[in-house]
Amino acid sequence: MGDRPLTDSSRTDRANAQFRKLQRLEDGKKAMSEHEAQQAAVRAKTARLRALRLAHEAANPPEPVAPKPVRKKAAPKSTKGGPAATLSSWLKDQQKGGHRT
Repeated sequence: MGDRPLTDSSRTDRANAQFRKLQRLEDGKKAMSEHEAQQAAVRAKTARLRALRLAHEAANPPEPVAPKPVRKKAAPKSTKGGPAATLSSWLKDQQKGGHRT
């Protein structure tokens, strides 16, 4: 530690720590003020652009959109192409065709 006694070194360290702490606080305050200024600029720009958009929409109303035509649902397809058969008619057709049941 050189020629200085331990107490002088600890006082210097505490003073440097306090100085760094105060500097950080000032930097933080400066950063916050810059951030708030940027946010105020963004809000002002947003308000200006919103006013321009609303004025443009009021002067030129959008054309109404025609609704899409409603399509009817297709009827379900049957396997034979005709009306659905009952079980008894199907069995008769099977017997006529020579099939065993």
